[in-house]
Amino acid sequence: MGFDFSRDTLQQRITPFLLRAKRATYAGKGAESASSRPKSHDLQYSEGELLYIDSFIGEKEFAGEEAVWAEGTPIWSMNYIGRVTNPRFSGDFLKAALKAVPAERPYRGPEVYEEGDWRYECRTEGNFGWFQGYEVIYLEGEAVYDCFFHGGYIHTTR
Repeated sequence: MGFDFSRDTLQQRITPFLLRAKRATYAGKGAESASSRPKSHDLQYSEGELLYIDSFIGEKEFAGEEAVWAEGTPIWSMNYIGRVTNPRFSGDFLKAALKAVPAERPYRGPEVYEEGDWRYECRTEGNFGWFQGYEVIYLEGEAVYDCFFHGGYIHTTR
């Protein structure tokens, strides 16, 4: 039968997959796959005809891309660039916030996520097919990390 690439069903079809992929890879402390570029960190997740790859470079200052393919065709992508602004930053807290990614906004984390003195905030504009956003982490009210992201549907000829 093949994958239904129509925009009417695309978001419904890939959002549950995208949530599982995000929770199983970086946010879930998943194992890295082979590096696709010099010094890149790559994580992959697949189910049937769907493939998710998150590939990023850098550490305290970083940039990356998450993308989804269906039957080998790229269909959705999100780019991000961020930085750690304070050595007290916790990667584990960021991963916990990202693991709480909501189905209605499956880009990064929820609008607000808190644990003790830590607070994650995420703002987005647009929709699944065309969006942009900004996330920041505070420790005791002081910003220790921030990240911009944007993405949407990818149109290619199969």
